[in-house]
Amino acid sequence: MDAVSYSDLRKNLKKYMDDVYTGHYPLIITRKNDENVVMISLDEFNSLQETNYLLASDANVKHLKKSIAQHRAGKLKQVKIP
Repeated sequence: MDAVSYSDLRKNLKKYMDDVYTGHYPLIITRKNDENVVMISLDEFNSLQETNYLLASDANVKHLKKSIAQHRAGKLKQVKIP
């Protein structure tokens, strides 16, 4: 993960925003007193929010763990999606 100072970010804001958006990676913005922040694209943020929402349900976590175990055991099923 790359890091940039707040001062450098201000000077080159468009470049860093374009890099974060097109590169799909977070950017650490360093500040005085170690009050750092992270910049991510809206798509990445929404993906994280959706993952957190889905994993907040014990039933979803249980189903996901079962599916991963089946995959690792080679017990795969093909399902036709209409």
